[in-house]
Amino acid sequence: MPKPAPRELQVIGSRQITPNMLRVTLGGEGLHGFPEDQESAYVKLLFNQGEGQRPLMRTYTIRHQRESEIDIDFALHEHPGPASAWAMQAKPGDKILVGGPGARKLIHPEGDWFLLVGDMTALPAISVNLALLPQNARGHAIIEITSEEDRQPLQCPPGVEIHWVVCRDINAPGGQLLSEIRALAWPEGRVSVWCACEFSTMRQLRDLFRNERPIEPSMRYISSYWKFGLSEDQHKQVKREDEETAALD
Repeated sequence: MPKPAPRELQVIGSRQITPNMLRVTLGGEGLHGFPEDQESAYVKLLFNQGEGQRPLMRTYTIRHQRESEIDIDFALHEHPGPASAWAMQAKPGDKILVGGPGARKLIHPEGDWFLLVGDMTALPAISVNLALLPQNARGHAIIEITSEEDRQPLQCPPGVEIHWVVCRDINAPGGQLLSEIRALAWPEGRVSVWCACEFSTMRQLRDLFRNERPIEPSMRYISSYWKFGLSEDQHKQVKREDEETAALD
């Protein structure tokens, strides 16, 4: 079945959530017929490069969805790429092509307790997952942020503790996530794990949950959303090769 054509959406508005997180609201007539209940699903944003060139495509998570609007949160960096540069300049009425939505990435709901791990690129999806957990859920969410000011108020059950970890070295993202996991008092029972972060950290987490703290495959979601020093297209190629290799292990 062919993929549906991208929709042309328009910028409704934008606002700074924290110093390093910007929220852009998209809507307009192009959103008519968009599926319901797509918070945490991904969409593809297409950025024109010029006549005769293929548009750049970047993947982002739907943070909120309302009847005629969706919110996309952009993690901002010292050297912005095409997507975050566009977001910082976006103004009401601007147009952008949006493909998708793709699959929702939700934590397995049947754990005795829950562990969510990620950096700021995963914070929108983690936020949705936390809000969907039952009120009696217990567990931990470990989130790496750029600065202390990037903490956000998150909706989550009272039994889930949120650990905010400030990245100490922008050239080595994710390293503290593993330290935080290893420092946890590991509760009894079946754990459901959701992780998304930088590629190198993802591989370490995958090894951790295969060998050091083994978790059955059906109870873990582990993915990389980006790779330090690479574009999204380059990351996708490295990720594809890694998945092929990992499947043989």
